Amino acid sequence: MDTKEKYFSNISTRERAIFEGAISMGALFHQFVGTPFNKTNVPSLEKAMEESFALQPCIDKVEVSIDLDRLDQAMTEFEYTSLTGDMLDVKIYSKVDDALAVIRIKFIEELNYPLMFVEEIIG
Repeated sequence: MDTKEKYFSNISTRERAIFEGAISMGALFHQFVGTPFNKTNVPSLEKAMEESFALQPCIDKVEVSIDLDRLDQAMTEFEYTSLTGDMLDVKIYSKVDDALAVIRIKFIEELNYPLMFVEEIIG
C-alpha cells in the first residue's frame, strides 16, 4: 500500500492540496520569523524560503516577498532587525493530482494582522 492510500484515502485530493500547503505555510512562518536580516540579504532570505519549502511534498512553487517599507520601519541602529510576520507576503502553491491550492500569508491592514488563508483552489 502506498502512502497516499494508507494515510490520505479519507480526504479528497483538493483537501490534501490545502493540507499540504497549509502545513508548509505554518512551518515557514514559525521557522523564519525572528531571523535577523537587513536590506542586503533580503533577496537571499526570500530565495532560501522559496527553495527550501519547495522541496516539501506536493509543493509546486513558493513565492516570498518581504515588505521593504516595514523593514525600514523596524531597522535598528545596529543595521539589522528581525523578520516579523507583518513583513511577509508569501504564496505557496500546493498540487495534488489535478487539485491546486494557493495558500497565502499577507498582512491585512484592516485586521492589523498577518493572516494565513486559502487564496484560491483550482480543481
